[in-house]
Amino acid sequence: MLVVMKAQATPEQIQAVCDHIEQLGFRAHPLPGAQRTAIGITGNQGEADRGNLESLPGVAEVIRVSKAYKLASRDVKEEDTVIRFAHSTATIGGHDLAIVAGPCSIESREQAFAIAAHVAAAGAQFFRGGAYKPRTSPYAFQGLGLEALRIMAEIRDKFGLRIVTEALDTETLEVVAEWADVVQIGARNMQNFSLLKKAGRLRQPVLIKRGMSATLEEFLMAAEYVMSEGNYEVILCERGVRTFSDHARNTLDLSIVPALQHVSHLPILIDPSHGTGRRDSVLPMARAAVASGADGVMVEVHDHPEKALSDGPQSIYPAQFATMMEELERMAPIVGRHLPRAVPAADAALAKASGQ
Repeated sequence: MLVVMKAQATPEQIQAVCDHIEQLGFRAHPLPGAQRTAIGITGNQGEADRGNLESLPGVAEVIRVSKAYKLASRDVKEEDTVIRFAHSTATIGGHDLAIVAGPCSIESREQAFAIAAHVAAAGAQFFRGGAYKPRTSPYAFQGLGLEALRIMAEIRDKFGLRIVTEALDTETLEVVAEWADVVQIGARNMQNFSLLKKAGRLRQPVLIKRGMSATLEEFLMAAEYVMSEGNYEVILCERGVRTFSDHARNTLDLSIVPALQHVSHLPILIDPSHGTGRRDSVLPMARAAVASGADGVMVEVHDHPEKALSDGPQSIYPAQFATMMEELERMAPIVGRHLPRAVPAADAALAKASGQ
């Protein structure tokens, strides 16, 4: 159920309604909006006493939410969710496009800093890099772990990029949360419910990648697991699904963008690197992602992809990333967006990285 507060409801009245819901044995989820606050109710098996709730001061109405994903639904929050970061102008969701770029894996400090310098110079706001890598083969490179997290923290300090990296399980979640700005839940873990619930107890953004065969509702229910624990800063990421197609690693489902935006207020990014698995397809699909209305893109960038320890064939060169940024900057106004590029001079970050 959903309690809609009056536009003029005071913080005290909102808190009183939340307290009343908790006293009934349910959980209250206040979600402030531009015009009014809505309070989602979870934990109730049937309908709560609507008349009792509607009589509380400041309450405008109580409505039933029919969708299984209550907190992720636009029924609960009409306005798009915008994720903001302390000490940064970077956002995910809203008018500005978010660009997340970096290598699949952090292989060394030298490699990570070289790539970070390039993506920062081109105007990215977020740096992605794997510290803990889920690999199909147990013999493949599994990541540098804590060392990689420390390297990315240095990159944040030097270039001002927010850090996005994946937690593999409940054991690595806490250490990743300590170092990262956004905790990623990978496609293989989209329905790892214990991990999702623990991520919901964090108080920092969580990015959930769509499972390889997940439906729209299953995707949103993964977000609901996080939100039901009190963390409402959830970002969705489409990274391709498994189909009969043999011309790409996965089938990038751009149709999910308008479908999700119709029913949910959560921001959605597109990952054309994993979505195609082909370097020559990343730029075209990044353009298509922006045209479809996505809130941003996440791409893999490597200065020597032919030597990459993971996902080299889908990693674009720094020059290709710079081209992509120029193309998206020109496209953004056509779809009512803006691509912020914090570093106007293309050589600024590179000069900074080399100590000049």
